[in-house]
Amino acid sequence: MQAESVIEKFKAAGALLEGHFVLSSGLHSTRYLQCALVLQDPAQAEEFGQALASHFREQRIDLVASPAIGGLIIGHEVARALGVRFLWTERQDGVMTLRRGFSISPGARTLVVEDVVTTGGSTRETIAALRAAGAEVIAAASIIDRSSGAADVGVPRIALAPLAVPSVEPAFCEACARGEATTKPGSRKGSTELTPDY
Repeated sequence: MQAESVIEKFKAAGALLEGHFVLSSGLHSTRYLQCALVLQDPAQAEEFGQALASHFREQRIDLVASPAIGGLIIGHEVARALGVRFLWTERQDGVMTLRRGFSISPGARTLVVEDVVTTGGSTRETIAALRAAGAEVIAAASIIDRSSGAADVGVPRIALAPLAVPSVEPAFCEACARGEATTKPGSRKGSTELTPDY
């Protein structure tokens, strides 16, 4: 799947938003990817899942894992395409952890999948939780890489499409300097303005 095709699918679904956003990392951006608008179509989710899985078919993958909530749909689709088990991590008291009775066999070769990577923070937290549970995390993948390859998650990482979208600290945000109101679509503390997935 070509990167241009991926971006076009986001645009066609109205999933590439323009505005003044506070990302879950705390950084500010003028563009936001609302993956739920693309992944609500099961056929599209399956296509993305198959495309990501194609990068790992020659490797022995025992398990696919994703951080909740943004990675759930695409992670499940990648696991289905690879024919392996899927589980997820979620924050409990601010710490990414395995819950819901999930367990991991020692040394399970694990792929971490997200919808969008910006700083890589959620992926790194998920990797730490999986390793603490005994997994051998061998790689990470996402549909979109907002960092254009800059996010270091400690393992090899691929994405279907890079998207160079500036993300800045609030102190350097031009929209803030102009007094523009923010929207917090991916706030880890929740938001009453929007409730998207990441």
